[in-house]
Amino acid sequence: MSNFADLLIRWQQQHGRHNLPWQGTQNPYLIWVAEIMLQQTQVKTVIPFYQRFIETFPTIAVLAKADLDDVLALWSGLGYYTRGRNLHKAACVIVDQYQGKFPTHSSEIQKLPGIGRTTAAAIAAFCYGEACTILDGNVKRVLARYFGIDGYSGLAATQQQLWGIAEAVLPQSNAQKNMPIYTQALMDLGAMICTRTFPRCTACPLQSHCVALLENRVASLPTPKPSKVLPSKEAVFLLLQHHNKLLLEKRVNQGIWKELWCLPETTKNYHYQSYCTQMLGIDAVCVDSLLPPIDHTFTHFKLKMYTQRLQVKSIVQQPQCNPIRWVTTDEAFRLAIPTAIKKILSKYRAESLPITL
Repeated sequence: MSNFADLLIRWQQQHGRHNLPWQGTQNPYLIWVAEIMLQQTQVKTVIPFYQRFIETFPTIAVLAKADLDDVLALWSGLGYYTRGRNLHKAACVIVDQYQGKFPTHSSEIQKLPGIGRTTAAAIAAFCYGEACTILDGNVKRVLARYFGIDGYSGLAATQQQLWGIAEAVLPQSNAQKNMPIYTQALMDLGAMICTRTFPRCTACPLQSHCVALLENRVASLPTPKPSKVLPSKEAVFLLLQHHNKLLLEKRVNQGIWKELWCLPETTKNYHYQSYCTQMLGIDAVCVDSLLPPIDHTFTHFKLKMYTQRLQVKSIVQQPQCNPIRWVTTDEAFRLAIPTAIKKILSKYRAESLPITL
């Protein structure tokens, strides 16, 4: 363990990444936004979202004052929307409880909404040089291979073992100066060299003492998550057309699409006209039969999305459901709408099937 950190620091200075948009700064806001976006999302996907987000919300104060709809509209397409909601919520907490100043210690940072131990440690290491470790998926993979750790990392016992090792290999000399470099080195090694598939072991600075390499176990470590068949669900989404516009409703209840604008959703065997009348206060008729499904996969299930187009005859009363709004398809794409709903709208626009009649 003695030279683990030193090897990584030297490697990062020569071969690591140095030109990412959030590098070269100790501004905790800029680092925080990047770290939240990078959770379960690849760097190349994050970069354009990050640049647009910072351009629109350049400071904590601006983000805290922003409407959540505007925040989620910029987040649309990045997925895992709870991250965006918590980012906005935490900005409000910082303004209200910390006088607009970002906390300076990992234990205090971790108290903010949506920030766990690893994210708090990354911010504290990059911005304040605090000697605290991260343990994201990349780091787990590096440690599991280098130290030959068996067991799925999602298990409590394996997790605890990895945390212990991660703490033990922190830089010992000139820690405050070296922590930002070391933390970036861990991220870079996992992303660039010690990848999940086709790792570049011959280019790794740790190869001479890597247990997985020495024992020919690189392909089997880290221990994979036990396989599980994703359950399948299906739903029908309604394209309600009225005066060249379509109806969206805002999901205000709990769920993966909370606070996002969606097409009204029901089930295959539901009487769609009755749903429109009872829930939306709309008299509508079906334009055609149920359109073929579009598949969308979430982390925990697969969704088969059917679409039913309806023409609105009249609006008879106030809706009994979530807030609604009538928008053109172009306006819809500028709102905070889920990727799955974008799939539906994009498909019919691409195939030149009129969404509005």
